[in-house]
Amino acid sequence: MTLRQRIRGAFFAALGFAFFEARAQIDTVPGMPPVPDPKNLYSETTADKVSPALAGDKELVYVPHVQSNDVYVIDPKTFKVVDKFKVGLNPQHVVPSWDLQTLWVTNNAERTTKGSLTPIDPKTGKPGAPIDVDDPYNMYFSPDGESAIVVAEALKRLDFRDPKTMKLQYSIRTPGCAGVNHADFSIDGKYAIFTCEFSGGLAKVDLVNRKVTGYLKLSRGGMPQDIRVSPDGSRFYVADMHADGIFVIDPEALKEIGFVKTGKGTHGIYPSRDGKKLYVANRGSHVIHGMKGGPGSVSVVDFATEKVEATWPVPGGGSPDMGNVSADGKTLWLSGRYDNVVYAFDTTTGEAKVIKVGNEPHGLAVWPQPGRYSLGHTGNMR
Repeated sequence: MTLRQRIRGAFFAALGFAFFEARAQIDTVPGMPPVPDPKNLYSETTADKVSPALAGDKELVYVPHVQSNDVYVIDPKTFKVVDKFKVGLNPQHVVPSWDLQTLWVTNNAERTTKGSLTPIDPKTGKPGAPIDVDDPYNMYFSPDGESAIVVAEALKRLDFRDPKTMKLQYSIRTPGCAGVNHADFSIDGKYAIFTCEFSGGLAKVDLVNRKVTGYLKLSRGGMPQDIRVSPDGSRFYVADMHADGIFVIDPEALKEIGFVKTGKGTHGIYPSRDGKKLYVANRGSHVIHGMKGGPGSVSVVDFATEKVEATWPVPGGGSPDMGNVSADGKTLWLSGRYDNVVYAFDTTTGEAKVIKVGNEPHGLAVWPQPGRYSLGHTGNMR
C-alpha cells in the first residue's frame, strides 16, 4: 500500500469515526428511531424521502370544519373539492398516525361529553367508524410510537392511549396549563413542551417519568398557539396570537431567549421541506372568533438567523391558520379559519390560490408527507 493510499484510508476512517460519534451523541428514548443528523432532525422529511409504504396513498388535502362537522377533500393538482363526508362534533385537526397508516380526525365536541376520533384510510380517502374518547382537541404520538397522546384541552389532561385501539393507558394532568393544545418534542424524545393557550404559557412534560416538570409564563402576549423545535433541537419557537410573533425558548432551562415579530394573530408554524425556514401563519386577529378579511399573512423566517425574510399577504385579506407543506415543498396549504376558505401558497413566489370550503376550516392535513414517522398534529414528521 502506498503512502497516498494509507493517508486516504486514514482520512476516510476518521470521517467514519466522526460520523459515528455524531450519530451516537443523541441518546434517544428506547424504541424511538435514531436521529441520523443531530444538526437537523428534519433531515428525513425532505422531498425525496416519502416512505415506499405510502406509494398507494392518495394525494389529497383533508380539511376539517369545526362548525359544519365534516371534512372536505381537495385534489392538490386541480385545487378543487372532490369529496365531503360527515365526522363527529367539532372536528379540529386531521392527524397522521405514528405508523403513517391512518389519518385521525379529532372531534372534541366542545362543551359536551361526545368526543370522538374518526379514522381515515389514506389509501382510499374514506372514513371509518369513530372511536369515542374524552375531549380530543388535538393529538400527538410518543416518539417511540407506543402511545397516542390525546390532548384533552378542556380537562387540562394528556391521555396516553393505545395508538390503534385508543384504549386508555394512563393520563398526565396539566393543572397549570389552561387551554393545553399544541406541542413539539425534544430531539431525544425524552420530553415535550405544550402550549397553554388560556394561561399564557408553556408546560414541559417529562415523557419518561410521566409528569409535568415545569411551567413558563410568557413575558408578553398571552395566547400561545403552535410550537416547533429547531433543526438541532436547541430551541423551540412558540407562536402567540396576542404577541404577534414567535417566542424563542431554551427548552432545557425552559426560559425565553428571544422574540421574532411576524404579523397580527400569529398562529401556525411549519418547517420548509429543506428544514431551513419556518412558515409562520398570522391569522389576522387577536380573538378566537375573528372577522373575515382581516390582515392575515404568512411570514417566512430563516431558522439560522431568526429573521423574517419575506411576508406574504393574503389577497383581499384573510385568516391563515393551520395546515402543512406539500410533499414536494412547493405549496404551503393553510385553512382560512374566519373566511371559510383554504389557501395554497406558492413557496417560491408567495402567491396564493383560494379555494372555497365549509364552515370554519381548521387543522387541515396534506397527505402523503415525507418522513419515517409522525409525531401527530397536522403532520409533525421525523
